[in-house]
Amino acid sequence: MSIRQTALEAYREALPVVALSAVGGLFAGVVLGGMEAELAAVPGLLLLVPALLATRGNVYGSLGARLASALHQGLIDPRFDFADRRTRAAVAAAIANGVLVSCFAATAGFALLSALGRDHATLATLLGIALIAGTVSGILLTIAVVVVVFLGYRRGLNPDTLAGPVVTTTGDVVGIATMLAAARIVLVLGGG
Repeated sequence: MSIRQTALEAYREALPVVALSAVGGLFAGVVLGGMEAELAAVPGLLLLVPALLATRGNVYGSLGARLASALHQGLIDPRFDFADRRTRAAVAAAIANGVLVSCFAATAGFALLSALGRDHATLATLLGIALIAGTVSGILLTIAVVVVVFLGYRRGLNPDTLAGPVVTTTGDVVGIATMLAAARIVLVLGGG
């Protein structure tokens, strides 16, 4: 295959997903814009937004790459078998990392705001939001990554081309939406 053919194939596979990614990013921005009440009620929440969204892309992008590499190498079955030890391990590691990094971001954000003398919510509030958002978004992102990687592979598409934009877009949309829901849940439970 020539370089031109390879480039055209890559564009053919990636362009629709990248276009959808742009639309998803705009949607996530709209949801963030609608979080004014929650951002005002939970001082310090805005500090967590970039940290939590970036970790969604990093953690679940790695999951997509890990699964795609295993498919290319023939280490896992393209029909997706959750009983497969490698698949289970990759999924469990991604969800655990996503939740741990979310909690770390909340703790580090709290410490940073405290050190700077800035107004902030309690550590329990920030941790509660991070824990709920990290867990729910992790489950949803895992499902999205697994479906895209395995379905794309079975349809003859390169899962490496699909996973990045899908994880980024889904991570932004799901991350913001779960953070909004988590903030509302924590505010209701905390009487805020």
